[in-house]
Amino acid sequence: MGLQRVCCVVVQHKSATMTAGSMEVLGALDKAKTQWYHFTTIIIAGMGFFTDAYDLFCISTVTRLLGRIYYYDPATGKPGSLPPNVSAAVNGVALCGTLVGQVLFGWLGDKLGRKKVYGYTLLLMIITSIACGLSFGNSAKSVMSTLCFFR
Repeated sequence: MGLQRVCCVVVQHKSATMTAGSMEVLGALDKAKTQWYHFTTIIIAGMGFFTDAYDLFCISTVTRLLGRIYYYDPATGKPGSLPPNVSAAVNGVALCGTLVGQVLFGWLGDKLGRKKVYGYTLLLMIITSIACGLSFGNSAKSVMSTLCFFR
């Protein structure tokens, strides 16, 4: 019972110290004047969020179009739609790639520096976006495979 009480007191002391330190930081931020650097940081962070969100949210519209183009059945004359397994693969690859990318590039950002890794990430997104637009193949399966690879 005595050991638990000592541990509890140590934890409370550390939490009080951390709270005082974080309050000093927040106070300094409240007193700081807004500078051009702050606006630049907001714009860069906003553009990063926009490109990431656009990449995730546009795929639902694109999958409908891909179904109409590559899974069209001339016998019925109606627009086609992606089979459920292909749709799930395209959407699932996008979400898994986002998760892996955030973990990997977050870790690299800690090791190499955020500014450098942000540039690499942006370059990678530009290259893979162009490659997605130029997905190649002579069958629906090959086009979907290259699209999933570059997503």
